Amino acid sequence: MELLLNFVIYLPIVGALFLFFIKSEEAIRWFSLVVTLGVFILSLPLLFAFDLSLTGTPQYMSVTEPFLSDWDVKYIVGLDGISLLLFMLTTFMAPIVILSSWKSITRHVAGFYGMLLVLQTGSLGVFASLDLFMFYIFFELTQIPMFFLIGIWGGKDRIYATVKFFVYTLVGWLLMLVALIYVGYAAGNMVNDGVFTTDWKLLTDPAFQLGLVEQTWLFLAFGFAFCIKIPIFPFHSWLPLAHTEAPTAGSVVLAAIALKMGTYAVLRYLIPLFPNSAIAFAPMFAVLGVIGIIYGALVAMVQKDVKKLIAYSSISHLGFVVLGMFAFTTTAAQGAIIQMVNHGLSTGALFIIIGMLYERRHTRMISDFGGIAKMMPVFTVMFMLATLASIGLPGLNGFVGEFLILLGSFNSEVLGSVWYTVFAASGVILAAGYMLWMFQRVMFGPLKHEENKKLKDLNAREIGLLVPLMVFIIWIGIRPTDFTKYSEAEVTNLLQVTQERAKTISEDAFVQDLPDWTKRLYQIPDDFLTQDHPDHSECDE
Repeated sequence: MELLLNFVIYLPIVGALFLFFIKSEEAIRWFSLVVTLGVFILSLPLLFAFDLSLTGTPQYMSVTEPFLSDWDVKYIVGLDGISLLLFMLTTFMAPIVILSSWKSITRHVAGFYGMLLVLQTGSLGVFASLDLFMFYIFFELTQIPMFFLIGIWGGKDRIYATVKFFVYTLVGWLLMLVALIYVGYAAGNMVNDGVFTTDWKLLTDPAFQLGLVEQTWLFLAFGFAFCIKIPIFPFHSWLPLAHTEAPTAGSVVLAAIALKMGTYAVLRYLIPLFPNSAIAFAPMFAVLGVIGIIYGALVAMVQKDVKKLIAYSSISHLGFVVLGMFAFTTTAAQGAIIQMVNHGLSTGALFIIIGMLYERRHTRMISDFGGIAKMMPVFTVMFMLATLASIGLPGLNGFVGEFLILLGSFNSEVLGSVWYTVFAASGVILAAGYMLWMFQRVMFGPLKHEENKKLKDLNAREIGLLVPLMVFIIWIGIRPTDFTKYSEAEVTNLLQVTQERAKTISEDAFVQDLPDWTKRLYQIPDDFLTQDHPDHSECDE
């Protein structure tokens, strides 16, 4: 199984190399489809053989010797309950992405599909990495194909969108690189005989405990990078532009896979590495999540471009994920993980559907449509299911994630208030408003435009790529436990270990160095330094 995991990760990038030796554009498309289908089929044994009884221990692990003698940086990959569903979502969506761009990409075809395959390898590596430095390498690998996908095959403002996307991401992840190096040396000094290490097993060793000052600044550095990638309000402005200008395949990859890297990184790295800071800053992140929910919904409501409307709805959906992760309850965290998957399925389906409409009419303006349900009945059914899933209709996948997040955050001791849940719930109402209004204006009413009378319904290829998405949208909505069972034990263990590793204030040797605003976050009493505490002079040295 260890060999199979590595084969699944690297098969796409190997396939990308072969594309440049194929001359026929049709053959390039078919070869890319066969590669991605092969990756998905080969990944299924990893899902079926996953042992639910193993908690806190990644499965199918591959570990190599350190790359450098002075640094304990190893190639380590494996899957656990937190990463498994996102890994499978990546393999599942890849052939659908290939099919969604079958007719729309007519120039530099080999380069386009090559970029998609490289992006798949980078994404799978991100979700499977169990070494912090390898995670960083795989993440940076995903930035290169996204840069070219938007910059070469995007819309008229693709250059501006590409530069903004790249600059935002680069700034955040360079800051994270500095913090990563600090963490590596600190872990080396504490748990690895003075040798720099980014081995995830050592970073989560109970003996590796950073002071509150270090945790605060490192948490902010890592958190800033992840906030941009998710993205959390107010670091979101690159996303609607990137979605709008990207080709359909690029938008689907962004929604279904790329954005999940930020939310996954919060659960995998941010919370376990800096437990005190994660708990102290949880209310602030919950506030930003709630603002994102409401802000994304209100801005989506006034959009004239249907693709931009869906892009802003992503900000709202991801706000729920942020709230769920920082509620620090098993229910909410479970909801956050399944909502990542749900967002990838429903929003990915919406971008594909809008792409199909754009291929027929070459416009995305809501005012240019109306009444097309009469001409495209099958399209209407698919669009309706994806829309209802996006607004969280009971019986479809979107309801499961949002309900678990709201239920878990309502009972959160860390957040300590029901108002987060109350305001977040208003986002569900707003989502129903703007999504149903958009659907009604696009699909129903009089056929005012002659061009719409000539629209053709979905063909076999388009139905074939949408049906699997609809199956999972309904399946997760009806039987969510078939999916949540993979992460339940792992999430419970993560939260338990995080709270155990969170040091009490009286044990910290560096409290006196904290800024006043941070002391308030950690709820340190003003007279703390005048109280009797153990002597930490040796630790200070």
